[in-house]
Amino acid sequence: MKTHAIRLHQTGGPEVLRWEEVDLPAPQPAEARVRHLAVGLNYIDIYHRTGLYPLPLPSGIGLEGAGVVEEIAAEASVKTGINAGDRVAYAGGPLGAYAEVRNIPADRLLKLPEAIAFDTAAAMMLQGLTAQYLLRRTFPVQRGQTILIHAAAGGVGLIVCQWAKALGATVIGTVGNDEKAALARAHGCDHPIVYTRENFTERVRAITAGAGVPVVYDSVGRDTFMGSLDCLSPLGMMVSFGNASGPVPPVDLGILAPKGSLFVTRPTLMTYMAKRDDLVASAQELFAVVGSGQVKIEVNQRYALKDAATAQTDLVARRTTGSTILLP
Repeated sequence: MKTHAIRLHQTGGPEVLRWEEVDLPAPQPAEARVRHLAVGLNYIDIYHRTGLYPLPLPSGIGLEGAGVVEEIAAEASVKTGINAGDRVAYAGGPLGAYAEVRNIPADRLLKLPEAIAFDTAAAMMLQGLTAQYLLRRTFPVQRGQTILIHAAAGGVGLIVCQWAKALGATVIGTVGNDEKAALARAHGCDHPIVYTRENFTERVRAITAGAGVPVVYDSVGRDTFMGSLDCLSPLGMMVSFGNASGPVPPVDLGILAPKGSLFVTRPTLMTYMAKRDDLVASAQELFAVVGSGQVKIEVNQRYALKDAATAQTDLVARRTTGSTILLP
């Protein structure tokens, strides 16, 4: 069948994103065909477009979407419990979410509760599942702890602030301006720090009476890495899960000893969600906190799918807050 998708034939700036008519083959036995009603925009899409995370080209792009199953093989349906006509959402590989219709391995699909809209699902799956593994598995946050989350007004940040607050934590978050500080505060961030005019390391130490925090969740990368280490209490964990400011340069592991025998990890959603059982269990937790209202998903920007280049430009320029979706 004929459909339209954003394709990459080379890496580079937003101009390399091309809206093309493509031929979509019949789904393979382990696949389902999904018609998207909303597609998620994430910072990892920028890494794929620029070549920071290399791809075999030409390639599709995008890791998150929500829609309706149009076709699925009987064997795949039995294995997954997914049927034609089901409302579904997904996050993670393979690439290709920037499309009107796509084929995807059926075991990556999750049945979407009726109470959660397609727009919400496309805005929350990758960011929400990321928040889930960060808070519940990488460093399981406990009631009474104080945590630091960078980019607190971003998509992952707003979810982490709310979820950590629901877990009983005190949340410190860095943001770029006063407007984002207000947004983060409204979503559970107890102590927003405007990093453009405040030294976040000094502020974290002041807030914690010099003790530091047991965990830092850092998606910024190069610009915040060393400062983040200095926010940690002894035996604290630095969770580096993104590179918005660029990749972290080589680090001498010896510095972790005098800073307090620190831990550093570089997790990915793909590893944590590789097994379907883990994916389903994580999604059920996410659906529960969203369905209960403990975590509200902010879809603050909407773009036509064919205008993905504009959406990515705004994301990189930090003109977006919360989540952004693309509409086929």
